[in-house]
Amino acid sequence: MADLLTQAKWDKLAPRFDGMTSQGAEKRWEPAKRDLFSHMRGKVLFLALGTGLDIQHFPPGQDILAIDISPKMVELAQPRLAAYEGDISARVMDVHEMDFAPESFDQVFTSCTFCSVPNPVDGLKVLNRVLKPGGQLFMFEHTGSRFYPFRQMMDLMTLISRRIGPDMNRHTVRNVREAGFRIIEVKNVYLDVVKTIRAERH
Repeated sequence: MADLLTQAKWDKLAPRFDGMTSQGAEKRWEPAKRDLFSHMRGKVLFLALGTGLDIQHFPPGQDILAIDISPKMVELAQPRLAAYEGDISARVMDVHEMDFAPESFDQVFTSCTFCSVPNPVDGLKVLNRVLKPGGQLFMFEHTGSRFYPFRQMMDLMTLISRRIGPDMNRHTVRNVREAGFRIIEVKNVYLDVVKTIRAERH
């Protein structure tokens, strides 16, 4: 059964999502995202589509299936999906309940996703399952910090932020390892709170 609480949270945010992120965060993180997405090859699974703001950073000519738990987000993404110069489609789907056959994808990409997945290790295990042997996971994520006072600040912020959006203090690199991936590379984009992660299915 789909996570209706998470779905409702993001459906509610969808009409305001572009206004909240397109002028600030998207412009700031564009170089790092373009660099990460430039590695797209083969059959690609992309999480989470949102309103499709990340599509502008995708290299053209790719074969991409995007998912998002929010029907409203996917609806708002349609113009950006239609404008992409490549093969891209989108489905409303919860990462915990993906119905793809094992070993369906060459690569999986995420963008500010696992700060919001309710059971992140379980979700990452599903991604491991749908990747082909040797398939790679590429992530652009904001995470918790190891350093004082950021760690304490983010713990406090999460008490509020998780009600309307993401958790701010996730241990995403550790979660990727716990899900059975081999970490290839971690790059800090901003302090140790925004980072890219590259990992491989064993």
